[in-house]
This record gives sequence, C-alpha cells and structure tokens, in this order.
Amino acid sequence: MENVMGVINLVNEKEGLKELTLHRHLSAVPFGGRYRLIDFPLSNMVNSGINDVAVFTKGKYRALIDHLGKGKDWDLDRNRGGLYLLPPFNQSSDQLKGDLQYFYEHFDYFYRGKQDYVLLSNGHLIFNMDYRSAFEFHQKVGADITILYKEIENEIDEFKNCRRIQVNEQNRLLSFEPSNKVFMEVIILEKSLLLDLIKSNIEKGLYHLIIDGIGRNLSQLQVYGYPYQGYLANIDSIQTYHQRNMDLLNPQLWKSLFFEPHQISTKVKNEPPTKYLRESNVTNTIVANGCVIEGTIENSILFRGVKVHKGAQIKNSIILQKCEIGENARLENVILDKEVRVTMGQHLKGNVESPIVVGKRMTV
Repeated sequence: MENVMGVINLVNEKEGLKELTLHRHLSAVPFGGRYRLIDFPLSNMVNSGINDVAVFTKGKYRALIDHLGKGKDWDLDRNRGGLYLLPPFNQSSDQLKGDLQYFYEHFDYFYRGKQDYVLLSNGHLIFNMDYRSAFEFHQKVGADITILYKEIENEIDEFKNCRRIQVNEQNRLLSFEPSNKVFMEVIILEKSLLLDLIKSNIEKGLYHLIIDGIGRNLSQLQVYGYPYQGYLANIDSIQTYHQRNMDLLNPQLWKSLFFEPHQISTKVKNEPPTKYLRESNVTNTIVANGCVIEGTIENSILFRGVKVHKGAQIKNSIILQKCEIGENARLENVILDKEVRVTMGQHLKGNVESPIVVGKRMTV
C-alpha cells in the first residue's frame, strides 16, 4: 500500500476519561502496561505497508509528541515520507468547526503527497488489522469510498456512542442509521476525491467529512462497507477504559490484539527486569519492566517503574508509570495516573462500573 497516504484524524476525539485526559490527548492515554492508544492506528497503517502517516491533532498534544517522536519505533523515521504531526494553524482549537476545516488548513500536505489514495482512521477504537484486504476490496468493486464496519450485538453498551450504518447485500452503504453494524471510522478513498470534498464543502460552509462529505453524497458516490471480523474495543469512558484493560488478562485475547495479524509497536523504553521480592504474591497480572514488588497483586495491570511495598494489596486495578503504593495500602477497582503516591495504610475501593481515578502526581 505504498500508494496510500495514512491519516490519523484526532480532530473529533472526545475527552471522556476524566483525570486521564486532563493533561493529555485521548490518543496518548496509556493502555495495556506499556502502550498508548495511538499505537493501534499507527501500527495498523505501518503493518499494512503505508509509509507516509500524518497525525492531525489538536490541543494537549505534548504527551503525543513525546511518545511518537520522529516515528523511529514504527520505522517511520525516514528521509522521504514518514511521520508528520500536524497541529491546527489556529492554536485555539475550540474555534475549529470540523475536520474538513482542519484538512483545509493543511490542504498543501495532501496536494503535495505523491500517493493517489488516502486511508483515514481515528484514535479511540482499538483493533489489529492489515488494511490490504480492505484496499483490494475497494479497488475490486470500483468504490469511490470504502468504510470499515464491525457487526455486533445491539445490546453492547460500549458502542452506544458510535455511529451505525446500514448496507445492502452487496455492502453498498445505504445510510448512517441505527443497526448492529458499527462504523469504525476508517475510510479509504482517492486523494483527488478527498481534495474535492474538502474544497466543495468548505465553500458551502460545511465542515464535517462523515456527515457532510459522505452522508450528504450517498446518492452521487459509490460508497461501500467492508466488514471487519476481529476484536474491536471503543475507549470513550473510564468504565470502558477499565474494562478493556481488564480484558487483556485473558492471554488468548491479549495475544490476538497485540500480535495478530501483526505486532502492535510502541515507543521502546529500556528498563531493568521487574524485581519480585520474597513476600510478593502476583496472580493473573500484567507487569511491565522496572517494577519492584513486595505486596500482593491480583487481576491488575502495572506499567513501568511501579513500586508496591510490603503488605500492600492491589486488585482489579490499573497502575500507571512510576506510582508508589505504600505499606499495607489496599486498592480495588482503582486507576492511578502516572507518579501517584499512595501512603501507608490507605484504602481505596471503587467498583467495576465506576472505578476510582486518581490524577497525575497526586498523593493520597
């Protein structure tokens, strides 16, 4: 897919993760012990053979810049092409009316690109996919636009805020209306068509690619849906963030998400192996490097550099980088942001539907 330009569109991302998105963009939120959400769309593109990727972001993108760097860990640190991070020209991103306005501000980026096609993705839906099959489908049926969808059970609350689509037997898109087919916000189209949609809609005072560029033109454009069969997670709340992290404690699901069909890459940080001291007791837990464990941990995820002192108990919790859990502290259904210090004997207990969240660098 060297003839495809990748675009990770973060312009429309919501910030529903409370303290976790207070100082960082949703796509930069840590996940699964050592990853961030942005790793999934970026790895999917690179693993599909896309060598030029632009990340369209808005405010609070410092953590994103620090994580992505020049793209070296995704093999995008190149003399030609590679990774581009494109913030808004107008730093007051609240004034942006929609993603088409954003694309219009960076019109030259698209125009000068050598690729003939564009693949757009978002940053909060988690899945592992090689896009080549979808691109082949796009070309085979002669589509103007191809969008990806996942067929689910209607009662799954996780996707209640996601757009749904209706397609016919040939997978021709009929409408953006309620159904059991979740629109994954992955779009494939020719670059020339995208440029036309940007210009024509901006001239009409329309600013949203999906609603205005695609939804208003279903009768004029050949728009098809391509079904995705694998695991899909939507991270749009503290509850779904906690639940989807807990899903990773299933070894089969963890392997499928991070290694099939390709490996999900992330920024490499060299840390020493975790130390499990004599009184430690760890079961069904993902533990990153650089931790020191003396206490008891069950059904949890620990990121790099966490210290768990003697007598501490952690259950069903997510502990981000460089947190310290004091002696005899007890945590259950808790999410600690980076560098939180839990003092000796402190007890924090949330529930599965509403985990307790402690903000970055706080002491409790």
